[in-house]
Amino acid sequence: MKYSDILLIFFILTAMIASCQSQNEKKDTAIYPVTQTMQNDTLMKTDEEWKKILSPERYRILREKGTERPYSGEYYLHNEKGVYCCAACKEELFYSDAKFDAGCGWPSFFQPVDSTKITYTEDRSHGMIRAEITCTKCGGHLGHVFDDGPMPTGLRYCVNSLSLEFKKQ
Repeated sequence: MKYSDILLIFFILTAMIASCQSQNEKKDTAIYPVTQTMQNDTLMKTDEEWKKILSPERYRILREKGTERPYSGEYYLHNEKGVYCCAACKEELFYSDAKFDAGCGWPSFFQPVDSTKITYTEDRSHGMIRAEITCTKCGGHLGHVFDDGPMPTGLRYCVNSLSLEFKKQ
């Protein structure tokens, strides 16, 4: 193999790697609409007020951005018909028709009731780039959204059970 052939292969591989990196960067920002919107009916409370309303476990998840252990949540294998609401402010977030078993250990949904009810924020913790999801009304931490869900959206809203309350239909 000639030196010029080796250089050609090197440049082709370099171009392919750069193209893949560029596509991954676009994917990180295009799929997750990072927003910081506030609605007129935003529910503002102090930490002390939230501590009086929420159990210590719910406070840790909703206000301190905690995560419950996988496969431990009340709604992971829950299959009743109804709507899942924010456990802090009771805002309707996900219909049971959008719930699916992703096998990840947390309740998973492919879309929210309304896109304005969820706020997306870039999360670069734990060596990953992902989108944190919070309740737009009260700012409560729900979980994260990923792009490996079923159609029609291709998204997986991975939510802590402790962030939710269920209203049966």
